[in-house]
Amino acid sequence: MIKIGVLGAGHLGKIHIRLLKEIEKYELVGFYDPNAENAEIVAKEFGIKYFSSMDALLNEVDAVDIVTPTITHYDCASRAIKKSKHVFIEKPVTNTIEEAKSLIGLSKEANVKVQVGHVERFNPAFIAGKSYCSSPMFIETHRLAQFNPRGTDVSVVLDLMIHDIDIILSVVRSNIKRISASGVAVVSESPDICNARIEFDNGCVANLTASRISMKNMRKSRFFQKDAYISIDFLDKKVDVIRLKNITGEPDPLAVIIDLGNKGSKQIYFENPGILPTNAIKMELETFADSIISNSTPLVSIDDGYKALDVAYKIIEKMKVTAGFDDQGA
Repeated sequence: MIKIGVLGAGHLGKIHIRLLKEIEKYELVGFYDPNAENAEIVAKEFGIKYFSSMDALLNEVDAVDIVTPTITHYDCASRAIKKSKHVFIEKPVTNTIEEAKSLIGLSKEANVKVQVGHVERFNPAFIAGKSYCSSPMFIETHRLAQFNPRGTDVSVVLDLMIHDIDIILSVVRSNIKRISASGVAVVSESPDICNARIEFDNGCVANLTASRISMKNMRKSRFFQKDAYISIDFLDKKVDVIRLKNITGEPDPLAVIIDLGNKGSKQIYFENPGILPTNAIKMELETFADSIISNSTPLVSIDDGYKALDVAYKIIEKMKVTAGFDDQGA
């Protein structure tokens, strides 16, 4: 059983605490939160120990789950790694590219596991649909959210779009050739809406839109490849797959046929892969435990977290050129 502690007991931190108590692979030793008043409430609510300092907690655990504001990620993670503790860290992995590079070096030196909380990798809809995305050549993503003051201290790119950046990088196995982007700050000091275009060396193009001032919520990605279209709805947990196949024998009289002229005809097949009802956060925490137990690379490694952050900041840099934002996109 892995002894684990939680750093941060805010909204998401409490979710992690509840789920860690349910996972048999862990022994939840306790948590640390700098807000003593909130910590006392959480300790009573979940019946777990509240440590008065981060180091006191780190001395009692094998691993730590970091659910603190992004600006504190590096300090928390580096202190844990230097004590040879395995680390689960929420996205984005760190506040800067330099911090992410430093953590990669520290983790390799300490030979510990570091997993980044890009939770959409564990979304049951993505799990069901990703096997169909064999060679996408055009990708379109929309991640729209109604306004919430929480998270507006950073650009919408780091707040929302980074989820889709990670998904795209996990599907497209090619180097990036070019990035372009534009964004607008509407109600906060940093961009609230952004559109980015990522072009890959293999010809694939990804068009990403993220907004936190939408009238409705949407988290949908569409993947287009030769003879196939895959739509993954991360919010409603649905997958639609439309595939073209050559006709063999007599087609079904009710089948949908496309006449391609002198290239013959193809039949359209509609599929809706089954979606297993899973808790994505619980699953990512379970796979983190598995990587420690089996001494294997986490499914979302610190290198994956670094790559997503690197692309996010390149998008922010492009927005700076078009709109004059500062380094945080503000």
